[in-house]
Amino acid sequence: MEKPAESIRSDHVDLRRWRTGDLDALERAIHESRDHLVPWLPWAADPGRAQTAEYLARSHEKWETGQDFSYAITSDAEVIGSCSLMRRIGAGGLEIGYWIHPARTGRGLVTMAVAGLVDAGFRLDGIDHIEIHHDAANRASGAVARRSGFTEVERVPAPEGPLTPGESGTDVIWRMTADRWRARSAGTAAAPREG
Repeated sequence: MEKPAESIRSDHVDLRRWRTGDLDALERAIHESRDHLVPWLPWAADPGRAQTAEYLARSHEKWETGQDFSYAITSDAEVIGSCSLMRRIGAGGLEIGYWIHPARTGRGLVTMAVAGLVDAGFRLDGIDHIEIHHDAANRASGAVARRSGFTEVERVPAPEGPLTPGESGTDVIWRMTADRWRARSAGTAAAPREG
């Protein structure tokens, strides 16, 4: 199965495939971001070292099978977050997920990471749309989708209801099509380069 590049570079953030040797850096980033993540991500409530190591192992397996492509978001070689391209929305589509250290928010870094993921995703054969899903109460995730040029297409009840203290139980779905991305990219500066 075709896979994206293992590293994606831009001016201010670099994305690189997670490695098992990233355990300490990822654990530190999660620990320092815990209060920021707990309202939105169920796993953040108890992010023990064993769970983090298991995530890295699963990330490797899912990359190899082509199910998910998870990246460390880095800046100046420091791990500052995580993002993924996931094959869980059906044929022709990928979903993007992301989080970033709270000390790095408000700088457009996640928007840059998303641009790199979208560009990499649309280089894969058969991908014609990419989506971002988030809880309606998570306005920061919605702002990233909007700044990235995605279009809100639907609001639906979350299948399991709210799973974290911050969630409303309504999922917002944003979409970018391959044609729209190419037209948008043609009218802007070069997309992040793969490395």
